[in-house]
Amino acid sequence: MSRTTVVVATRNRADELARTLAQLSTLDPPPPVIVLDNGSADHTADVAASFEQVRVIRSPHNHGAAARNQGVIAARTPYVAFSDDDSWWAPDALPRAEKLFAAHPRLGLLTGRTLVGPEEREDPITPALAHSPLGTPPDAPGPLVLGFLACSAIVRRSAFLQVGGFSPMLHFGAEEQLLSYDLAAAGWQLCYAEDVVAHHHPSPARPSPGWRQRAEARNQLLIGWQRRPAHVCATQLRRLLTRARREPALLAALAAAAVRLPPALARRRVLPAAIERQARLTEG
Repeated sequence: MSRTTVVVATRNRADELARTLAQLSTLDPPPPVIVLDNGSADHTADVAASFEQVRVIRSPHNHGAAARNQGVIAARTPYVAFSDDDSWWAPDALPRAEKLFAAHPRLGLLTGRTLVGPEEREDPITPALAHSPLGTPPDAPGPLVLGFLACSAIVRRSAFLQVGGFSPMLHFGAEEQLLSYDLAAAGWQLCYAEDVVAHHHPSPARPSPGWRQRAEARNQLLIGWQRRPAHVCATQLRRLLTRARREPALLAALAAAAVRLPPALARRRVLPAAIERQARLTEG
């Protein structure tokens, strides 16, 4: 029996979801799957319900990345793997991850190697994770990291719930960064594992690059205001203003972050000094 539940958050991508669930259904042992339908207007929920071992949780609203939190809460296994509606896990990935979690009690999150498209090229983030400047402690199964791709991440359920999961404030865009900080600050290890593989076949139905750029710029400010020292926040703001002179559309990111400033400051907990040093190392 699988000790890992796969959680998939999706919205209006019924065809891609069908492919992902078909791939997940071939895993041995078959993991339980929870699909979070983020207010879809198509037949997403019907597609998900047509697969065995899939539980569907429907919402009338789009909760963004934080919808995954509902899936982790509903899971009944010690580990939870995230898939997007256009990604899935390699046949041996989840059993390998379970062994690593069992052997390393401080391991809170494992991020694997992401292979993109039919040609299976490595995602650009993969080499950065594999050659993390944080090194590999003797009690860790791989290099320590302070970032990951959600579609190739597996968490210890108790660690994820301890820190509150993905922030609803961020919606989408760099949401993994804040969770990384919070897990590390709580004393959990985040590690890269070369032989834990996820496949990602990006959907053509994606937000525009400009939308994603603005969302990530907004969220980097919000993450800074919640977790980084004041001088780091000031530097982030100056850099965004400098970029906005060349790319005026980024001013929308600044305005969106300003609206969320009061709740962000209300959640402010500056990283421990050791984790802040790690954050600076990973930023180059």
